[in-house]
Amino acid sequence: MQTDDLIVSLAGDARPVRRLAAPWMRLLSWLVVAVPWMVAVVLIMSPRQDLGDKLNDPRWVLEQAAALATALTAAMAAFCSGVPGRPRWEHVLPLPPFALWVGLLGVGCVQTWLQAGPEGLDFRPDWICFPGIVFVGIGPGVAMVAMLRRGAPLAPVLSTALGALAAAALADFGLRFFHAQDASLMVLVWQVGTVVLLTMLAAMAGPYVVRWRHVAGR
Repeated sequence: MQTDDLIVSLAGDARPVRRLAAPWMRLLSWLVVAVPWMVAVVLIMSPRQDLGDKLNDPRWVLEQAAALATALTAAMAAFCSGVPGRPRWEHVLPLPPFALWVGLLGVGCVQTWLQAGPEGLDFRPDWICFPGIVFVGIGPGVAMVAMLRRGAPLAPVLSTALGALAAAALADFGLRFFHAQDASLMVLVWQVGTVVLLTMLAAMAGPYVVRWRHVAGR
C-alpha cells in the first residue's frame, strides 16, 4: 500500500476526538463534585461545636488555607501532567503550599513545647484520622481518577500521586471542620501522615489506574 493510500484509509476510519478542556477548567469541574461531597460529609458528621472560635483563630485559619492551597495546586498539577507539551515546573506546584502547611504545624509544635514543655507534646493514638480522611476523600478521589483517565497517561505514577494528594489534602481540610483535634503534633503525624501515606499508595497504583485506553483490557 502506498503512503497516500494509507493516509486516506486512516483518515476515512478516524473518529472525531473531543479535546480536553484546559487544566483550570477541569479543576473547576473537579471542585463542582468534590466540594459538595465534602460539605455533605461535614454536615452528616456535624460541625465541631467550637467552629466559630476556630474561624477566629489565625493559626487554625492559616493551616486550613495551606491545606486547601495544597489540594488546589495538586489537582491543577495532576491535570497538567496529562497534557502533552506542558512545562515540567507545573508538576511541583503543590510543593510550596505543602511545605507551608507542614511548616505551620512544625511551628505550632515548637510553640507548644516552649509554653508547656515536653508534657505539652502529648502523643496518643487518633484512630479517626485515617478513616475520616478516606471517607471525606472518597468523592474527590473517585472524581479525580475518572478525570485523570481521560488525559494522556504520560506519567501515571506522578499523575496519580498528585491526584491523591489533592483529594487527601481536601479531605483533611474538611475533616478539621468536624474533628476537634488541633494539637499540632497530632495533626502533623496523624492527619498529614495519612495524606502522605495515601499519596504514596496511589503512586504505587498509578500504572494500573491511569494508562492508555487501548491496553486497558490487557
